[in-house]
Amino acid sequence: MPKLSYLKALNRALADAMTADETVFVLGEDVRVAASNLTAGLVKRFGPDRVLDTPLSEQGFTSFATGAAIAGMRPVIEFQIPALLFLSFEQIINHAHKFSLMTGGQATVPVTYVVPGSGSRTGWAGQHSDHPYSLFAHVGVKTVVPATPADAYGLLRSAISDPDPVVVFAPSAALGVREDTDFTALAPVSLGSGRIHRHGTDVTVVAVGHHVHDAVAVADDLAGSVSVEVFDPRTLYPFDWDGLTESVSRTGRLVVIDDSNRMCGIAGEVIATISERVRLASPPARVTRPDGAVLPFSLELDRATQPSRAQLAAAVALTVKERP
Repeated sequence: MPKLSYLKALNRALADAMTADETVFVLGEDVRVAASNLTAGLVKRFGPDRVLDTPLSEQGFTSFATGAAIAGMRPVIEFQIPALLFLSFEQIINHAHKFSLMTGGQATVPVTYVVPGSGSRTGWAGQHSDHPYSLFAHVGVKTVVPATPADAYGLLRSAISDPDPVVVFAPSAALGVREDTDFTALAPVSLGSGRIHRHGTDVTVVAVGHHVHDAVAVADDLAGSVSVEVFDPRTLYPFDWDGLTESVSRTGRLVVIDDSNRMCGIAGEVIATISERVRLASPPARVTRPDGAVLPFSLELDRATQPSRAQLAAAVALTVKERP
């Protein structure tokens, strides 16, 4: 069976969406030369009218995409750096996100924002290493963080066909992940549907994005002493609360690993919501970046600031230490 990489899966999803629907087009900085490889080969296949290079003005082309979507198109914006979303936050939240609500559904804004390289890369320092997905989930924008190539393909296809704005965070640590893939089985994945990557009975680990692979590795390492279930939400808004509730109801314990800052992060929301739904057998735990983390240029300090497998293993051990 051929292998498919995460980044190639995103590229394939874009190409398939553009083939299926002539209203889909891509825009962003250096997308014609495919600086990040997300848009590789697209200008040759679909022409310069559907693969648009933009000026270095994120607010400008984000607003342009909103107008195009209201007019009936389906724009896909590539943001090469996650911090560029901070520049465009007002255009996405106050305009694209709210238009359908403030017009009673008379206007729809089907824009997809893709960040192929969210989170830390190799020493990209403080202004290029954020993972701001919790901000979009907080305000109610549909927010996607795929962990695997098949899910990257399926969730991006669903995001592009959705009538609302969707932000797709593609973690930099996941871009090189490869998996055996039946290309004929690639299909859209519904937004709001979680996935269990590994079944277990002692504790549920909720892992966001690339940390799914870390969670599975830790679960394998601990298999002789602890049975770990690994739950991947796939979309952070809408969140599959029913799927996670079912998992934690069986295991009775909860650990969350989330590569965003601790304060007001997804991990805290997961713990609060599940604590309201399920009587836990022991206190939950979370493994995140520190409060207010700004990743430094030094690679050693960069890695020290991010959640690790060792931290996750320690959190799992602490959570299951006192069994009923």
